[in-house]
Amino acid sequence: MIQRPVAGSIPDAPGSYQFKDAYGRVIYVGKASSLRSRLSSYFQDKRNLHPRTAAMVSAAESVEWIEVRNEVEALMLEYNLIKQHRPRFNIRLRDDKSYPFLAITLDEDWPRATVMRGRKRKGARYFGPYAHAYAIRETLDQLLRTFPVRTCPTSKFNEHERLGRPCLLFHIEKCSGPCVKAIAEADYASHVVGLADFLEGKTDEVEQAIEAQMAAASAAQEYESAARLRDRLASVRRAMERQQIVADRGEDIDVVGVAQDDLEASVQVFFVRHGRVVGRRGFIIDKVEALTEEELIDRVVEELYGEEPAMGYPKTVLVPVLGRDHQTHVAWLSGLRGSNVELKIPQRGDKRSLHETVTLNAREEFARHRMRRASDHNARSRALTELQHHLELPEAPLRIECYDMAHLQGTDYVGSMVVLEDGLPAKREYRRFKVKDVPGNDDYAAMREVLTRRLRAYVEGQETGHDAGPLESADSGETVKKPGKFSYPPQLLLVDGGKGQLAVAIDVVRELGLEHEIPVAALAKRFEEVYVPGRSAPVAVPRGSEAMFMLQRIRDEAHRFANSFHREVRGKRMKRGLLDGVPGLGEARKARLVKEFGSVKGVKEAGLDALLAVSWLPEAVARAVYEQVADHD
Repeated sequence: MIQRPVAGSIPDAPGSYQFKDAYGRVIYVGKASSLRSRLSSYFQDKRNLHPRTAAMVSAAESVEWIEVRNEVEALMLEYNLIKQHRPRFNIRLRDDKSYPFLAITLDEDWPRATVMRGRKRKGARYFGPYAHAYAIRETLDQLLRTFPVRTCPTSKFNEHERLGRPCLLFHIEKCSGPCVKAIAEADYASHVVGLADFLEGKTDEVEQAIEAQMAAASAAQEYESAARLRDRLASVRRAMERQQIVADRGEDIDVVGVAQDDLEASVQVFFVRHGRVVGRRGFIIDKVEALTEEELIDRVVEELYGEEPAMGYPKTVLVPVLGRDHQTHVAWLSGLRGSNVELKIPQRGDKRSLHETVTLNAREEFARHRMRRASDHNARSRALTELQHHLELPEAPLRIECYDMAHLQGTDYVGSMVVLEDGLPAKREYRRFKVKDVPGNDDYAAMREVLTRRLRAYVEGQETGHDAGPLESADSGETVKKPGKFSYPPQLLLVDGGKGQLAVAIDVVRELGLEHEIPVAALAKRFEEVYVPGRSAPVAVPRGSEAMFMLQRIRDEAHRFANSFHREVRGKRMKRGLLDGVPGLGEARKARLVKEFGSVKGVKEAGLDALLAVSWLPEAVARAVYEQVADHD
């Protein structure tokens, strides 16, 4: 139970505060213009608090704070701490899809245009996001006739550069052929700038520039050149038709629409540059903290602009209501943009109509989201409640970890750990283990090693006070530090197997002094029986129930994850055993050779003539490979 800080110890100054649970995990991050005033509001009769706030205070064991100079610094500190810790009682924003961006790779000698998703990389300029990838590709296809920049990957570019022959796109005038130096660097750079200007919404300037070039070519009686420019202008105008005009030409606006209920909210954002809609983004918010509509808008604004958006910072942000930290956000955004930024509620005219359109999009997406989630959300809630009841757990198992082993006749032993959080797979939390100290075929010993390594990491993290422990790397098998991932235990530790595997799990948690902290259970494959400590008979979890379905799902996922890792480890060992040490056969050539013949076995059975016939493999290396695989017969 959290203790109220000593009176007068909390500064009456701006800053960010962090509530932590019994395991030292940050469970809530907030900001305040006065830390003393804000924190005092939490230490009152819980009946006066919002139920979610009361739940957070009940789960907290301590509170800390960081004092800063002003409210803008407090806002940025809060944003960074939420990104770092992902506290369970702060709202969670989930993109409703992985939106595609159109990117121009400015860090390459000959920049290319490509569709990208996911995390942004340095050296690329992004435009969007867009609702659909096909819409980007259709627009780009139109623009390539006007701005013929390359769209090919680096490998293809290098191949045609080596061949000295351009690809088909050059011949149909959708690429200017930089791979064969068919265009001067300055001219190519002008195409890149023109494409970027168009995507940024500067369509009038692009159109006027092409018209001027066409008029100049016609005046000089260069009619073929003028005709090509006419066709380029037509392509630009067709692409412009895809960009909806919603505001005055000089306006850069972001429009935020929201639809919500007590538990979730749907947010849609339209990005308007130079009067045209050039991108959109949507996400769903899990309202795990108590929020007014004004506070929700604050969170949305912080999420949108905490990192520089692809389309840059707008002059105006249209919102349904002004946030509680409205003035702080105006100062913050103005500083980021380098000029004044407005946050305002549209009252009338085109902007009001535009905001209503975006809000309608948010409502429709929210309705679709609720239809998708209704059965799934209820099923997960029932499953967690049923598990707590049937397994007699002290609390609903919001984090379940499941373990399984895989091997082939005692070789290449590996283990897997998969995780469900709130009933959903948390794939970022999955871990794979290479079993090191188990000779021969012994599933119990392998399970003991894996559980001991994982739980010892947790115990050592608690003893040292650090938020990390030594765990197996998913890729290399080396022992590494995993910061912030496993400094707290699961509410249910599940092993794949029967009474034997359960006995191993019980022994491990007892040896580490965790028997009163971590509940354990086992799920046997044969009859789908669930075993728990202290009972010889299986627990009667009804077949077909949501609880049994959840246990089966995580068990099957652990089995799949272990088997896929085992195949990977076995494949690497076989490849190393047969092809390692061949002079001139590095990792790249080795992988290409295996792909050429379908498998390591295919390389072994190929014969000298087949190896010598591989055009890219030097004769000396081919003979060395043949001699090496022949020695393994």
